[in-house]
Amino acid sequence: MSGIKYPHLFEPIKLGNTLFRNRIFASPTGYQNMTGDNILPLGAAAYFERKAMGGAASVASCELIVDAELGKGGANHVCIEDPRAFSPLCRVANSISRHGAIATAELQHAGMFANRVPSFMGAKGMGFAYGPVEMQVGDRLVPEMPEEVIERTIEKYAQAALTAKRAGFGMILLHAGHGWLLHQFVSPKTNTRKDKWGGPDIENRARFTVEICKAIKKACGAGFPLEVRISGSECYDGGYGIEDGIAFAKQLDGICDLIHVSAGNHEVDEVFAVTHPSMFIGEGPNVKYAAEIKKHVKTPVATIGALGDPEMMEEIIASGQADVVEMARALLADPDLPLKIRTGREEEIKPCLRCLSCFSSEMNCGEPYCAVNPETGHELDMKYDHPRVVNSKKVLVVGGGIGGMQAALTCAERGHEVILCEKTGQLGGAIRCEKNVPFKSRLDLYLDRQERAVKKAAIDLRLNTEVTPEYAEKIGADVIIAATGARPVKPNIPGIDGENVLGAEFAYLNTDKVGKDVCILGAGLVGLELGIYLSMLGRKVKVLEMADSINDGGNFLHAIGLRAELAKQGIEVNLNTRAMEIKADGVVGETAEGEQFFAADTVIYAVGQRPMSEDALALRFCAGEFHQIGDCITPKNITNATGSAFMIARDIGRF
Repeated sequence: MSGIKYPHLFEPIKLGNTLFRNRIFASPTGYQNMTGDNILPLGAAAYFERKAMGGAASVASCELIVDAELGKGGANHVCIEDPRAFSPLCRVANSISRHGAIATAELQHAGMFANRVPSFMGAKGMGFAYGPVEMQVGDRLVPEMPEEVIERTIEKYAQAALTAKRAGFGMILLHAGHGWLLHQFVSPKTNTRKDKWGGPDIENRARFTVEICKAIKKACGAGFPLEVRISGSECYDGGYGIEDGIAFAKQLDGICDLIHVSAGNHEVDEVFAVTHPSMFIGEGPNVKYAAEIKKHVKTPVATIGALGDPEMMEEIIASGQADVVEMARALLADPDLPLKIRTGREEEIKPCLRCLSCFSSEMNCGEPYCAVNPETGHELDMKYDHPRVVNSKKVLVVGGGIGGMQAALTCAERGHEVILCEKTGQLGGAIRCEKNVPFKSRLDLYLDRQERAVKKAAIDLRLNTEVTPEYAEKIGADVIIAATGARPVKPNIPGIDGENVLGAEFAYLNTDKVGKDVCILGAGLVGLELGIYLSMLGRKVKVLEMADSINDGGNFLHAIGLRAELAKQGIEVNLNTRAMEIKADGVVGETAEGEQFFAADTVIYAVGQRPMSEDALALRFCAGEFHQIGDCITPKNITNATGSAFMIARDIGRF
């Protein structure tokens, strides 16, 4: 077929004796909703299968721990040597491979960070762990790994790889980056051994990884593909740089089949947002490490980190910066991304916001829930769901924000007659005020694509239409879905009506009205992200917050990147500080030390949202079936809005 817009992305690649259908690989993503015995449930197979259905050439598993006694890094990690884990892993591998993708098993060992959770050892306290050398790790002293344990671990990896092959996996991904065991041996900061396994010589520090590669090849066969993930740079002061990344890659050259170049160290907060690029970092920030390493090795190289734009990925392959592009969050936001690119439907891709909702919810709840894709984390539910319903209904959706658009789209997809009313002239809701913010460009892209999808679907869209009870009665809908949203709370503080005081929403849209010295009331995401935006525009920003911590809205991993950006921008966050009075030249605040004055030209309030529940409830008896979704119940986040809209819309028409 001629006319493929991105031919380099869809050129097959042979690794070992295996042909991969394109250059787009789904990198490892965790899955922690385990049974009591840490066995993968049916939902895990459906989760990984969905990526294979979407066209990725390789789909990697979650972490598979090679040593149950010494290698477990998290309470919900799967130990591949546990015989009970074998059948569920067979199911995962089969679910991936039957769709034409290669199932890849990620092998992992936590090293000095193993057994940090007391439950590992029957609630007797911290379990045992080894590091490259004796060192203090948190509140325990971790001993140096003796050579006999190193040899044992090499064998553990080889047996784990063979088990994965027998389970049906078609490639092994050996994790030697991000601060885990093999990275601990590679890093000159953590490996100062005096024997052949460490010290200043990279050949010695890389020996552990190289010997594991050789053992895996011996166990699984020379033609069985082996991918090794490394950190091309640790990306922090005191950590190693690209020179050591190149040196490590040279040791792996010809030993493995794909060198997967990532970056960073998971134990260093300041680079968490580099390993998992935050919304404050540009597209493909870590490609440079793969591109530099590729100049020095013959083995194919993969790159990863904030990838998802088709043109950029095509250029990466075409220009020889890397041979494979890998992505994690982008394929949670839209697992059909590869197929949409190949078939010329790029404008339908749901873009990853890089908000880390998926990662935070996986850590908190065991499953990743995506802000823009309500199916993520619910793949098993969706697998047997029929997109159309028997009992078609007339559905009135009130409010064209994030939740309202998703509800209307889902209802239309399932065959209902849908009317969507929005009282303003644009879809997207109040969050459209952030349209000019550089690090929110992907949010605006998502809203634009949702808006186009609404206009393209069989939806009767009525803009500039306020729905009153009389209007709703006239429509005569069977179902009303109220998505009326929320409005900013204006705090009751003396001086709040002063000319120098603005609401956050107004400030986002009218930065020319904001002075040079700004004081923001409220350290929630709205206020902090506005502060970062204003700082980027050259304003000096300080934030006052009554509580003793910032409010991350439950997205604690996004908060890591947020704190890093606040520090980068030099934004002063004053916790345990109550605004008592606003004056023309600043804010009088009450702190633990007493009254303090915070000088400012402009004061901006961002202290929360008030749900528009009255507007919603006024419609509750205007149809036989009535639902409220999103912020008009309780202001939360995009993940909640899209998820509840999708599920409620999916329930309609059951009877």
